[in-house]
Amino acid sequence: MSLDWHAAVQAVTHHPLFGFGMTLAVYQLALAAYEKTRWVFLQPVLLSMLLLIGVLLTFGISYQEYRQSTQLLTVFLGPATVALAVPLFLNLRRIRQLFWPTLLTLVFGGLFATLSVALLGWWFGTERMVLMTLLPKSVTSPIAMLVAEQIGGVAALAAVFVLITGVLGAILGPELLRRCGVRHPAAQGIALGVTAHAVGTARALQEGEECGAFAALAMSLMGVATAVLLPLAVAMIA
Repeated sequence: MSLDWHAAVQAVTHHPLFGFGMTLAVYQLALAAYEKTRWVFLQPVLLSMLLLIGVLLTFGISYQEYRQSTQLLTVFLGPATVALAVPLFLNLRRIRQLFWPTLLTLVFGGLFATLSVALLGWWFGTERMVLMTLLPKSVTSPIAMLVAEQIGGVAALAAVFVLITGVLGAILGPELLRRCGVRHPAAQGIALGVTAHAVGTARALQEGEECGAFAALAMSLMGVATAVLLPLAVAMIA
């Protein structure tokens, strides 16, 4: 009987769609826990990541097997990103009203997010390879990995830094902004989008539609600017 039970568990956990279903279920569970408690350390991305790691280790599922079973989610990632244009469109009038403040905030915020990493890395004597990997930490993973590889960093390690940046930004960002007196939805959204990319944008959408729209705008423009300007800046300095 125990052998049959073990075989049934193995058949379910190693099914090609197990990773897909488990990822959705774990995220919904983490989201429900956060919505009920509003405890910052139950941030859905962080909690679901920890729960998934526990599931994979418990059932002996390799990362390669998990990645293969979640390929469908990867396909949906593109349309989900494009769907961020919906809150942008709905708040287009508001964005036009705040065009110049938004543009200036994006320029100075983007420069600070990148230059602060470069200065701190230089101050602490960080190796060039690690520094080049850290520089694009505030943009989405696909852009960060590509840019890091172009400027002499490690793409896989860049994805880790991006994840850490996004999770910390989503956990600490809103409360830190409120404590600093930043309560305007547009200002909060831009700050989260510039510093915490997609994870911060998802957190901003929980704060409100206007906050999410400005976060999506900031995330998009920050990604484009980083992809175009950062390799040029590194090439000029090198």
